[in-house]
Amino acid sequence: MAVKQKAPSKSKKELAEELGISRASLYYKPKMIEKDLRFKVEIEEVMEKHKAYGHKRIAWALDKNKKKVLRVMKKFNLKPKRQRKAPKKPQDQNQAPMAVPNLIQGIIIEAPNHVWVSDFTYLPYFGKFVYLATIEDVFTREIIGWEVSVRHNTNLVAQALLNALSRYPAPQIAHSDQGSEYRSKKYLDLLESFNIKPSMSEKASPWQNGHQESFYSEFKLELGHPECCPSLGELIEAVARQIYYYNNERAHTALKCPPAVFAEKYKLQKARSLVNKLTFQEIAKVQSV
Repeated sequence: MAVKQKAPSKSKKELAEELGISRASLYYKPKMIEKDLRFKVEIEEVMEKHKAYGHKRIAWALDKNKKKVLRVMKKFNLKPKRQRKAPKKPQDQNQAPMAVPNLIQGIIIEAPNHVWVSDFTYLPYFGKFVYLATIEDVFTREIIGWEVSVRHNTNLVAQALLNALSRYPAPQIAHSDQGSEYRSKKYLDLLESFNIKPSMSEKASPWQNGHQESFYSEFKLELGHPECCPSLGELIEAVARQIYYYNNERAHTALKCPPAVFAEKYKLQKARSLVNKLTFQEIAKVQSV
């Protein structure tokens, strides 16, 4: 009985020539899968800490190309968390528009304490709601004042403003939406007492208060579900930690660094500019003698 001869195995070079491809391409796919799996782990580590980061900010955090990050995220279906919808405020419906104009539309903001924007949001908590009001400096994007309450009223938004004013100079303009809390005489009188001009978005135009809308859209996702905090005190602590994280650790898309880092860089730049100006004046004074 004839023994069937086994065909000799082909080398990688011979196989590549037969297929009309380069020898290196025979190794490409396995290597790419291994590299992508390792990179997936790196991306997941960033997403664990920064739950709302998209591919651009993940790329900044890893110092990698954003196209590569996006490709691997799509490949493994890695997505940042999405916002839960907040309940509506029936008491704000069918109200006549306020006569307060939108003073910030189209203006150029070149320094801190020029424009502050404010808003508040709802945190679902064991069948009820807890309310968080914040004040944001538009130039630095820092949250400079905030307050938590079990009621959404004028006191909530007024206290957030007073908290900001206790640490920063009064701004020229304070902008908000047309919520009943900001329309109240008490709140408008508070602005007037600090010589702050009120500004309001047009009715049913949330995009005109886009800075705060953007802040809350990701803040609530990164905070996690409020009911993970068994007591109100622990929830307030969690809010404080999250605001600190937003100000000091989380890269802002527009700034490419955390807001507090940007604010500090601005202060240093202004200080250097002042020193250089004084030095120039001193030199000019000596030369004129």
